[in-house]
Amino acid sequence: MGGGRPGLGGPRIEKGQNKFSFKDFFKLINRVHPRYWQLILGVLLGLIGTIANLIVPQLAQRLINNFKNLSPTIIVVTIVVFIGGLLISSLSGLILGIFGEDVVAKLRKNLWQKLLHMPVSYFDNTKTGEVSSRLVNDTSQVKELLATTLPNSMTSILQFVGALFIMLSMDWQMTLIMFIAIPVIVLALLPIMQQSRKIGRKRQDELANFSSDATSVLSEIRLVKSSNGEVAELNNGKKQIDSLYNVGTKEALINALTSPVTNMLMTLMFLGILGYGAIRVMSGSLTMGALISFLMYVFQIMSPVMIISQFFNQLSKTSGSTERIQEILDKKEEFVADKREVDVANKPLRLEHVSFSYEKDKPILHDVNIEAQPNKVIAFAGPSGGGKSTIFSLIERFYQPTSGKIVIGDENIDDIDLTNWRKQIGLVGQNSAVMPGTIRENLVYGLEHEVTDDELWRVLKMAYADKFVKESEDGLDTQIGERGVKLSGGQRQRIAIARAFLRDPKILMLDEATASLDSESEAMVQKALTSLMKNRKTLVIAHRLSTIVDADRIYFIDHGTVSGSGTHEELVKSTPLYAEYVHNQFKK
Repeated sequence: MGGGRPGLGGPRIEKGQNKFSFKDFFKLINRVHPRYWQLILGVLLGLIGTIANLIVPQLAQRLINNFKNLSPTIIVVTIVVFIGGLLISSLSGLILGIFGEDVVAKLRKNLWQKLLHMPVSYFDNTKTGEVSSRLVNDTSQVKELLATTLPNSMTSILQFVGALFIMLSMDWQMTLIMFIAIPVIVLALLPIMQQSRKIGRKRQDELANFSSDATSVLSEIRLVKSSNGEVAELNNGKKQIDSLYNVGTKEALINALTSPVTNMLMTLMFLGILGYGAIRVMSGSLTMGALISFLMYVFQIMSPVMIISQFFNQLSKTSGSTERIQEILDKKEEFVADKREVDVANKPLRLEHVSFSYEKDKPILHDVNIEAQPNKVIAFAGPSGGGKSTIFSLIERFYQPTSGKIVIGDENIDDIDLTNWRKQIGLVGQNSAVMPGTIRENLVYGLEHEVTDDELWRVLKMAYADKFVKESEDGLDTQIGERGVKLSGGQRQRIAIARAFLRDPKILMLDEATASLDSESEAMVQKALTSLMKNRKTLVIAHRLSTIVDADRIYFIDHGTVSGSGTHEELVKSTPLYAEYVHNQFKK
């Protein structure tokens, strides 16, 4: 999980800006159209609860000063105000909690929708674990600030100002002592608070990196074990865990210092005010009730000081979260609305002067021209890394050509609705992807209409997959495991072919669909593919000599260019590179 192993994803998470921007924060929140009435109501109730808390010490003063002649009314009022304040504050917390959950749910839905609509190139350069961290951790951080820290800070400010105003009206001399003491306390705590912000942010970034690398390693656990990589991964993991531990111990030290130092400084202030107040009570210039009431306000002022200090710490943490979420939401999607739906049946597919590069100045394809007529089999042959699979990716519109265009009939495929376009394409790859779940769920994956069991068994039979499915304990409802680990390679391929039959695509693309299979599985899969290819425009990245020989047209792709095209016999005569390739690849 770190140095010594090639990266299984994209670059590591980078630290964002340190300065929090309320403008950026609320710009992000406004994207999900939150129920601000809940926030306003929650804050208003919180303010009412705070006002009730400010009234309680005044009532306590009257109770103490009139202890010998207590009025039932003042007792009832005190109880009502005290309990009412607690209930209102609790209701405020509930409403704000619901508001926060609503915001984070909408934000996660927006992020999830955005991620599913992102181009494949985004995932080429971003680790899956980091994306998950943005989706879960950063959204929680935003919710925490919006629904808890920010409202608490607003009520704390009212509590602080209200208590200070009442204390000034009660006794300006004792208030002055406190007024001098609090800035001193804040100044004393400032270095600790600054360190806390830095460490909190570093811990968040380290956690995101650790989560990302752990996800990458565990998702490729078979590669780790088959390569005896456990020791290397254990060491890399320990390094990151140790780094997290070091950050955590620093955070623990800061937290351990914060409470005792704050409590000590507050206690000194409290003792100073209590001592001065006791002298005033003994001299008769202050009543005992007023002193108790004043001390209650001192406690009420301590809490806002702590909450506001935590508020700034939370701002620092949320700054990076806001920035990273906004960065994802601002990225360009591959889906564009208001495009035409086109039936691609019986229309030729052409690549016209197509060039492409994954990275600038590193071309993969150069001036490629290809034509695929309806109901014909077009084969692509050539050495590995020549650009054959890239052509398939461009046709699927996973990427956009750097120059040139791909047309179906006379229509540029970029002008066709993407969902409509992909609905008419069936892709069976070398390592057919499957989703965790049942065989049934994988067969109907992505389909918008209901499919009967009879239809499923029909396509399974066409794909020569019905036998092993029937022999499975739960039939169509058999769990296949993550990435289909409970199925053999041949079984996964036949499930993918059955899914392609079910989609009934107008364009079929086979990317070395039998390359990694044993001879028995290959024979069965090839029979299924031959059946699937009938009456369709079929594009094949060739693996077997018979596929090349039987193709209506072959394009030989070498170093990103079309070195020759024609039938097998024509290419053997006209393209020496092709003849040499066939000799080397398929000699017995």
